[in-house]
Amino acid sequence: MRRSAPTLALFLALAGLVGTAGLTACTAPDDEPPPAPAGLTAQAGSATSVHVMWDAVAQSHGVTRYRVFEGGRPVRELPADRTMVDVTGLTPLTGYAFTVRAEDAAGNLSAAGPEVRVTTPAARAEDRSAPTAPATTTGSATGPRSARLTWTPATDDTGVTAYDVYQGGARIHTAGPGESATTLSGLRPDTVYTFTVRARDGADNSSPDGPPVDVTTPPASGDGPGTAPAGFTATASPGAVTLSWTAPDTGRETSEYELFVNGRSTTVVQFGAGAVPAGRVEHRLSVSEPAGTTWAVKLRARLPDGNWGAFSAERTITLTP
Repeated sequence: MRRSAPTLALFLALAGLVGTAGLTACTAPDDEPPPAPAGLTAQAGSATSVHVMWDAVAQSHGVTRYRVFEGGRPVRELPADRTMVDVTGLTPLTGYAFTVRAEDAAGNLSAAGPEVRVTTPAARAEDRSAPTAPATTTGSATGPRSARLTWTPATDDTGVTAYDVYQGGARIHTAGPGESATTLSGLRPDTVYTFTVRARDGADNSSPDGPPVDVTTPPASGDGPGTAPAGFTATASPGAVTLSWTAPDTGRETSEYELFVNGRSTTVVQFGAGAVPAGRVEHRLSVSEPAGTTWAVKLRARLPDGNWGAFSAERTITLTP
């Protein structure tokens, strides 16, 4: 049977539509929102600010940012690697209600987690005196990704309103005025952290740092022993810096260490065959930088498999004449 030209054209068009429809059906749009962030807390840091924190949503959900709401009104947006923010410009002696929602790359917005309420304290505009620093700080790892800190309560003429935990010069956590301990989460396994605590009052005056405390998180299950050099110290003397540490237990002598100064790799310290120190290691560096220069120093060891291990604690020193 012979087809007419119009009938053949219609047949080919329909065949094309069917093929196109088949291809389109293979790519379904992403319309599944991520789960709501958990662990939301809100702490008044001053009469006009509140520190809001929450737990990160698992990376498998593809979250690209978080949205912070107060009373259902958006007040802040943050990238996915940020899980804390100070909401400022608030009114003293006022109650606020915060929620947080996660958003993925397709624009899907999670439901809001449980609402957290907080009331800002009264303003004290004439308060110019900072609280005292916490006199003692202690800390210990509670797992590969968490640690527990405790500190001595500070004093202030108008009252402490918050305690801020710092690591590497960055504030990572805020605790309430009546707290003298807190648990830190989201840490990395097999890592040395140096934490300090500052007290803050209602006028946002911050105390000096309390004494630093080193906390080493253990390796995750199956990762083997820790690889960070322990007990790291750095001491400045005229024209030199003396470094000292305990080598990690890697099953072999550790003869090579990479030294970082102010966040940059500066040299590799190597000990020749037969000269590798046993137990405590000490190394002296000659320096030519001017007196008063500040160094933030840390190092890591070369492991038997050729990779670099975890960093030691970081020490800050000032060079001397």
